[in-house]
Amino acid sequence: MPAARHKWVYLFREGSAQMRDLLGGKGAGAAEMTRAGMPVPPGFTITTEACRAYYAAKGHFPPGMWEQATTALKKVEAQSGKKFGDPRNPLLVSVRSGAKFSMPGMMDTVLNLGLNDDTTRGLAELAGDERFALDARRRFIQMFGKTVKDIDGRKFESALSAAKKRAGVKTDPELKPADLRRLARRFLDIYKDATGHEFPSDPVEQLREAIEAVFRSWNTQRAVTYRRMERIPDDLGTAVNVQMMVFGNMGPTSGTGVAFTRNPITGRKELYGDYLANAQGEDVVAGVRDTEPIRALKRRLPKVYTQFERYARRLEKHYRDVQDLEFTVERGKLYMLQTRAAKRTGEAAVNIAVAMVAERLISKKDAVARIEPRQLEQLLFPRVAPGAKAEPLAKGVPASPGAASGEAVFDADTAADWGQKGKDVILVRVETNPNDVHGMVQARGILTQTGGTASHAALVARGMGRPCIVGASSVQVDEQHRTFSANGTTVKEGEEITIDGTTGDVYVGRVPTIEARSLNRHPAASKILRWADGIRRLEVWANADYPRDARKALENGAQGVGLCRTEHMFMESDRLPIVRAMIMAGTTPEREKQLARLLPIQRGDFRGILKVMAGKPVVIRLIDPPLHEFLPNLEELVAQTAVLRATHKQPAKLHKLDRMLARVLDLHEANPMLGLRGVRLSVLFPEIPRMQVRAIMEAACELRKRGIDARPEVMIPLVGTLAELQEVHALLKPVAEDVQKEKGVDVPYKFGTMIEIPRAALTAGEIASEAEFFSFGTNDLTQTTFGFSRDDAERHFIVRYLEQKILPRNPFETIDENGVGRLMELAVREGRKTRPKLEVGICGEHGGDPDSIHLCHRLNLNYVSCSPFRVPVARLAAAQAAIGETTSTR
Repeated sequence: MPAARHKWVYLFREGSAQMRDLLGGKGAGAAEMTRAGMPVPPGFTITTEACRAYYAAKGHFPPGMWEQATTALKKVEAQSGKKFGDPRNPLLVSVRSGAKFSMPGMMDTVLNLGLNDDTTRGLAELAGDERFALDARRRFIQMFGKTVKDIDGRKFESALSAAKKRAGVKTDPELKPADLRRLARRFLDIYKDATGHEFPSDPVEQLREAIEAVFRSWNTQRAVTYRRMERIPDDLGTAVNVQMMVFGNMGPTSGTGVAFTRNPITGRKELYGDYLANAQGEDVVAGVRDTEPIRALKRRLPKVYTQFERYARRLEKHYRDVQDLEFTVERGKLYMLQTRAAKRTGEAAVNIAVAMVAERLISKKDAVARIEPRQLEQLLFPRVAPGAKAEPLAKGVPASPGAASGEAVFDADTAADWGQKGKDVILVRVETNPNDVHGMVQARGILTQTGGTASHAALVARGMGRPCIVGASSVQVDEQHRTFSANGTTVKEGEEITIDGTTGDVYVGRVPTIEARSLNRHPAASKILRWADGIRRLEVWANADYPRDARKALENGAQGVGLCRTEHMFMESDRLPIVRAMIMAGTTPEREKQLARLLPIQRGDFRGILKVMAGKPVVIRLIDPPLHEFLPNLEELVAQTAVLRATHKQPAKLHKLDRMLARVLDLHEANPMLGLRGVRLSVLFPEIPRMQVRAIMEAACELRKRGIDARPEVMIPLVGTLAELQEVHALLKPVAEDVQKEKGVDVPYKFGTMIEIPRAALTAGEIASEAEFFSFGTNDLTQTTFGFSRDDAERHFIVRYLEQKILPRNPFETIDENGVGRLMELAVREGRKTRPKLEVGICGEHGGDPDSIHLCHRLNLNYVSCSPFRVPVARLAAAQAAIGETTSTR
């Protein structure tokens, strides 16, 4: 028997919600609504497998795909009673992307496909409306040219604006048939000038080219940028959905809309979205026309609204999640076009999850699993201070919460360029489109003149967590002259503005903002985090160098301090001169004299943080960076001494600077990251860590005498051999014991080490015989494993490595599981063979990265330690790691 043909194409009636991997979110949603008996225009889906095969074949359809697509088209003809390319009863279709994970606006869509001169006349006769048919034709030429042939969309927009000006009208629907006929001819000329070819009149050729364009759009710059930001794999591919067109631009009883089953900004249980009468779907999403709230549909077409509301409730209950719905009303008849899980703000996400638990739609575990870690971060966004003496210049529609200030810029390239240079920028546009994503990524916030809450700008900004205002109709953007004006005030590019995406207010200048309230005082967020705490196994500690950091960490739910860096204390202005004098000392007694001055200061530092963290462990890292970091910069010293020597002024100052320069040159290293630092400093200058341990233990003893449960853990950094650790441990343990005897107090304390170079991981079994705990310093462990200097790598080649897929992820953001992760796994296994109850944690920046936290959970670490502000995120991610483990073992 011949082998069965591979199935590349599924009719909507053949699919289901369970086929999301194959059909993409849009195709699976259309299939599920079709199965539920909802009014979905007939269509079919070309699978994500076909897209992957297209790329594997270097831009050729896989064998049999096109034939299956044309066969499916025949079945759609039968279902619709129309015929593709038939002038008397033409079937028109939309061709739309649809990946497994929602990527709103990132890939291509073509509407009204199938129109030519003959089918346009037939459509006009069938509809009894010539204007409608001509409008559909000009839209199709514009969209096909822009999407399929990559013609600059501004050329079409400019021609459309000229047509409205010539006709003396302000809006598209006011254009008469004669205006549209002339405009369509102009569009065809633009197409020919740009491509060198006539516009294709054969609907089959149009369809083939449009399907290819959607496949190609999977790898556009904007799609790749969005996937990188959302951490969506590049190898999934997109499905293509071909669906019978229904028309919202057939008069006052027609329209189109996008609605959410709950408010995606606040989480309130209400239908929320945009409706636009006598318009097509791209008018809503593109933001080219100002929309009405969804309740306008209730006023205009109450029966349709009631029907839509019923479908919305059914779909939310079926999917057990908030749905983002697209629909069209054609002459009073409702059609459901799409359902997908709605993008939402952090505020909405936690409120909706908690509400759905109360409504018994989902479990507490579902609620915790559903919140994206970054959505919690959004709740920490600043807002404009209530007492700020600033009057809003303009007001728009609040689309994504938070306040942001920055210099106004008017195109995405400038936003990206300035943002990468460290400038705060606000991207100001008439409306955004998918080609603006790279600029939106770098912008602090987004402001658009037109559009609604379902426009491209709103959807993408909410997903990114950027403050955003849309539909600011009093703002007139002049992209050519790079200004915008509102209420008599003009703002030029480079001038500062502030936007508040929670209220919709736009201000001139930088307006004072205040921090968001603590998550502990947020009813829904605090509930989610309590549920998460009941699920997770990993403890969450924080990196804190000062009592204020520790207080913030405790407020956010930290269970200990995993890294207290003593060198940060040395840089404070009141002690830096003493530190420098200690470094400049030529003998041990001279150094010890300066260290005696530092002792009470360090004791106070440690007393403060141990007191705040009473009853919880505090890991204090002994001095780590090279000593030259505490001295003036070499180049600056050379320049200063050269000037003083040339001018023969201030000889005493010159003598002092010459001594310092000599010491800096003496300490100068070719590669300081691998030089005299960490444990090596303790071996060469033992008096420094002796002073620090004495200060730690004296502070702990003092507190315990007062009934405060101080629990210090002393960490020796950059150990590479057991002998190093033994040497320093033998030096410092007597100090700890002597202090306790002197003070008559017992302190529960530990000595441990930081695992941050490969040899320490490889010999962890030996090192654990001396160390009572391990803490992975994954920043340095990543540098030493890869042989990268982080600053140089990120400045020179990491971006290129990511673009060319040499690296799947930036290893300084997410732990390299195959390399660094294997070293960590080995160290945990070997260390606990030697010391079964070995405490193991992580204290690098990776401790706040959700994906890295999942790895730490799998490696059975005791805790992760991160920035105090990321503690809530880490608590959530640790719970999700536990949930994922449970799910994967079922």
